Amino acid sequence: MARYTRLLLHTAHSRSNAHDGAMDRYTFILEQLRADDFKRLRTFASDGRGSFSTWLVVVARRLCEDYRRRRDGRPQSRTNEGDERARLTFQIRRMLTTLDLAEADWSHVADPSRRNPEIRLREVELRKALGEAMASLEPRDRLLLKLRFEYDLTAGEIAQLLQLPTQFHVYRRLRSRLAGLKRRLEARGVRDAAP
Repeated sequence: MARYTRLLLHTAHSRSNAHDGAMDRYTFILEQLRADDFKRLRTFASDGRGSFSTWLVVVARRLCEDYRRRRDGRPQSRTNEGDERARLTFQIRRMLTTLDLAEADWSHVADPSRRNPEIRLREVELRKALGEAMASLEPRDRLLLKLRFEYDLTAGEIAQLLQLPTQFHVYRRLRSRLAGLKRRLEARGVRDAAP
């Protein structure tokens, strides 16, 4: 260890811009190299194609990546709105764990202190109206809406759970129940649900 400590420390520092983060990575590298009676170190084969130090740097870099994944998880790379929220959540969590908040883009984070009392009152009234409209639905229809919009299940999954013949029956039922909710809300004077 004495011979390669500087090399491992340098690798850990190259993967983190904070001293504590680098030391956490260095500790993780040492733990992983020591695991299973130094099994990882014993896999090096001296075949003349590369030196032990080069191989050790590659292993240490991979271990740094493993450390980051364990700490932050894996980023999502899809494009719909839910996945965009997951990507932003991942970025914020990564910045918080590395305490690298200076580079954060906080423009998408709402400031609750700036909310207008009138808007808050409108939201309360809308939630109450929606709650009353939902209460007028049959329990099976409330469950349908909950499965779709709270649990984000697919139409196929909902069809199986509610024992509907096909996913198209789910779509038709959703469309019908949402139209009924809209009529009930409009009857109460709700025209635009957006605050």
